[in-house]
Amino acid sequence: MARTGRRRGASGTRERILAAARGAFAEAGFEGATIRGIARTAGVDPALVHHYFGTKEQLFVAAVDLPFDPASLAEAVAEGSLEDAGERIARFALRVWTEPGARPVLTAVARSAVSDAHAADALRNLMERTLLPAMRGLGVDHPELRASLAWSQIVGLFFGRYILRVRPLVEIGQEDLAAAMASTLQQALTGPVAASRPPSGAWSASVPAR
Repeated sequence: MARTGRRRGASGTRERILAAARGAFAEAGFEGATIRGIARTAGVDPALVHHYFGTKEQLFVAAVDLPFDPASLAEAVAEGSLEDAGERIARFALRVWTEPGARPVLTAVARSAVSDAHAADALRNLMERTLLPAMRGLGVDHPELRASLAWSQIVGLFFGRYILRVRPLVEIGQEDLAAAMASTLQQALTGPVAASRPPSGAWSASVPAR
């Protein structure tokens, strides 16, 4: 009986942390939210947040219920050579998109990022912390620009195929889509880029809307 009570208590603590994290990320974005502030709102010690969720990135993944750990994308990028990195990224993305239950979650997150500046900031910062270091590890030139190009291809294709439902993207077979996507991503990683003016600041730098 005592052990059952502890399990309920642990579950309740975890849910309080998640609720506090969702509020913090929605209000302050990924950068503005802090483990200490989330812990204070949840009424727990910051060490307990780390105990249940590890890093802030992992807490964000749990809070928004992403169907994959963004760190696994970085691992997919870094696990081979630059020459076939485009294919690895393409197959990783398609594998995530076709997992049972993943697409509705990704669609909701994508729509939130379009309409909510905090959600967009949180996802952008999360990708900056995972994909960009992996690009640097591959030794590409202009890693920030190339990571941005690759990420834009992934997001754009997801929108076109699953949200806008552009007919050619919907009708293309999985293997043909993987090959086409791999080619486009490889071009983003290794093709020529204008280098006269390097990108300024990190991905999280915002550009005022006009």
